[in-house]
Amino acid sequence: MRNNPWWWVPTLYFAEGIPYFIVNNISVIMFNNMGMSKGDMAMYTSLLYLPWVIKPLWSPFVDIIKTKRWWITAMQIVMSVAFALLAFTLPHPSPEVISAGGTPVSLFTVTLVIFWITAFASATHDIAADGFYMLALKPKDQSLFVGIRSTFYRLSSIFGQGVLVVIAGILERRLGDVPEAWSMTLIASAVLFAAVTLWHTFRLPRPSEDSVRENGSTAKGIFKEFARTFATFFRKKHVWLAMAFMLLYRLPEAFLVKMMNPFLLDPVENGGMGLSTETVGLVYGTIGVAALTVGGILGGIAASKWGLKKSLWPMAMALTLPCLSFVFLAAFQPQNVGLISACVALDQFGYGFGFTAYMLYLIYFSDGEFKTAHYSLCTAFMALSMMLPGMVAGYIQESLGYTDFFIFVMICCLVTVGVTFMLKVDPEYGKK
Repeated sequence: MRNNPWWWVPTLYFAEGIPYFIVNNISVIMFNNMGMSKGDMAMYTSLLYLPWVIKPLWSPFVDIIKTKRWWITAMQIVMSVAFALLAFTLPHPSPEVISAGGTPVSLFTVTLVIFWITAFASATHDIAADGFYMLALKPKDQSLFVGIRSTFYRLSSIFGQGVLVVIAGILERRLGDVPEAWSMTLIASAVLFAAVTLWHTFRLPRPSEDSVRENGSTAKGIFKEFARTFATFFRKKHVWLAMAFMLLYRLPEAFLVKMMNPFLLDPVENGGMGLSTETVGLVYGTIGVAALTVGGILGGIAASKWGLKKSLWPMAMALTLPCLSFVFLAAFQPQNVGLISACVALDQFGYGFGFTAYMLYLIYFSDGEFKTAHYSLCTAFMALSMMLPGMVAGYIQESLGYTDFFIFVMICCLVTVGVTFMLKVDPEYGKK
């Protein structure tokens, strides 16, 4: 009974998602609501992506030092403590400073450092959890539970971007104290994560395959293999076109997603939609994530029928054209929550559908002798493609205003079209 995957696979992948969404999504809303400028908020929260960009650099060490089970529980303990520290060290700028949008970044130095620690722990936890999944389950069970792990990761997205934001919003309204509301939300996150950590301490199995390597894995050997992995990656055919596609296909969405929540939260007189924090938790964190999930499922079905090459153009259009919904929202600022929800859902559905081609291409390009290591490098480029545009998104928005910013996003759609046009793909790849 103890080794039954139902006891640990759902909770492990729920735990994998929670810190990622707190670091990369909730931080945006929290800093925005606490008065940090749009430019600084986008810059510093985008830098939090960095651990996921560079995690291939230390993934081999997770493989040979200690066990995957040890890394999972150790990183969960670190993250539980980090959430508690975030709650108790969060600065409390005055309401006047917050409303003026002039809270200095220096006030959040400790908060950002703790977020960085959480991000590195979360990225390391991802490496260990995925490795542990393959070691602790037989191949037939790996196939059976791949849908379960994806479902619970999506549920963690709804919880992290939806439920926690709604809770913070309710507390903001009832307490009338934004920093205190977020402190209490982070305490709740710490308690929940500590409970999950305790559960895994006793419930994670101890597969015999998950053991410390005693020999054959020296530091010299690791660095030699690193060099070989990188060399073979950059010798792949059409590698520069592939890198351009990985970095630029999602350019419009990379700009859009960083400013989406601030846009929904900002007052109407400042060009935003004037939604409350709890409403944003419902509209984006729940309805939007549900639409994203449905789009991804339908994208997978479509790709399996059409193959990658035939999927590219429909999916590129699905990724880019729904960005028009935010041009509409910014230009007309409708106050109907149903209409706003429909626009967010349309954009997220299109992103989920269009993202399928991107992920399928990463798998396609990674194929070969070092497919696992090369796929890890591809996911690093994937994270970088979101980090770099996000770093400047806030400054661009401050310069242009929301309407012109979303028009700028639509112009960036031409970049997606360009890299899709240049891509070289086997016409038969991905078909059933």
